[in-house]
Amino acid sequence: MPAGISVEVAEDVTTVTITSEEAITVAITADTTDVSVSAIPPITSAADIINTAYGTITSTTVQAALEQLADQFFRQSATPSGTNLAEGDLWYDTANEELRVYREISAGSYEWQALVSGGYISGEASLMDKLDGGLF
Repeated sequence: MPAGISVEVAEDVTTVTITSEEAITVAITADTTDVSVSAIPPITSAADIINTAYGTITSTTVQAALEQLADQFFRQSATPSGTNLAEGDLWYDTANEELRVYREISAGSYEWQALVSGGYISGEASLMDKLDGGLF
């Protein structure tokens, strides 16, 4: 039986409960009970699963929501660019060990600004390891 379909039969067959989104036929006679599935549920992709918008994720499918999330957070050595950038996006610059935020620096002008830098100072631990509210 395909995944996601359950059939319950009581000892004295008076009720048959079938849970499925697909068309199912049940034929009950005095001696036999036949259950047939007229369609096997298709494999669902993330693009077919409905998503409820929440916070900054406005997409209506799981696939689009994942893509929207991927466009907000970057971890790479090259500077993220393109039309999908929005104020508040985060980028961890792996080449320079810096956490950066995409923000407006003047009216209509946006740049990646370092929130905190990595590296070592006079034998101390990395500044990335000391991230606290006092650095902002």
